[in-house]
Amino acid sequence: MMEEEKLKNELEEYGITLTAKQLSQFMKYYSLLVEWNKKINLTSITELSEVVNKHFVDSLSLVNVIDITNQRIIDVGTGAGFPGIPIKIIFPDTNIILLDSLNKRIDFLDCVIEELGLLNISTIHGRAEDVARDIMYRETFDICVSRAVADLSILSEYCIPFLKKEGFFISYKSTLISEEIENAKRTIDILGGVIEKETEIELPFTKYKRCILLIRKKEITNVKYPRKAGIPLKRPLK
Repeated sequence: MMEEEKLKNELEEYGITLTAKQLSQFMKYYSLLVEWNKKINLTSITELSEVVNKHFVDSLSLVNVIDITNQRIIDVGTGAGFPGIPIKIIFPDTNIILLDSLNKRIDFLDCVIEELGLLNISTIHGRAEDVARDIMYRETFDICVSRAVADLSILSEYCIPFLKKEGFFISYKSTLISEEIENAKRTIDILGGVIEKETEIELPFTKYKRCILLIRKKEITNVKYPRKAGIPLKRPLK
């Protein structure tokens, strides 16, 4: 199948060689995504070639900036499972939690996990502001990832509290947004983080660009963050 070859070829550009099992898991994931998308709004992108490029391959673009093998990872605002599920398929030794605030999306993700036979991956239904205050999850992760569409200041308050000291928050952005990054630096500092690296990537065989921000947690986050649910969105830290 042409799209299967496309996925294999694009991931090879990242140094990833797909096994037959992994390829089968991606294709099953795609089938479930399209099937469930008829019932609930998961994605506006449904053509296989676009899902391969803009969801599967894009989710794995973080391999250009960080080694994620054997890491405990939380995917905040995971939506339809991006980037968490592609990461899990390629790096089965990771331990991953998928966090989303919409229960219907959690039902979909639970179905994907079961159908793909994925292990050491689970879901949480909740808001980041609430879950990050739970001692079971607060400052227990090596890496936090998020492809959520939100201002970096807001995302940082959602995500940095989940990280252990010296952990990394990886934010996927569509382009190098210099003003947004500059405006978020004080917020990130307040939360105990520092921007370590800004990497602009062109997805393989396309002109589609992606910016990966690598934020290191250098200090423990003050217990007053994150603020109560809804406040970070209404009043971002400055």
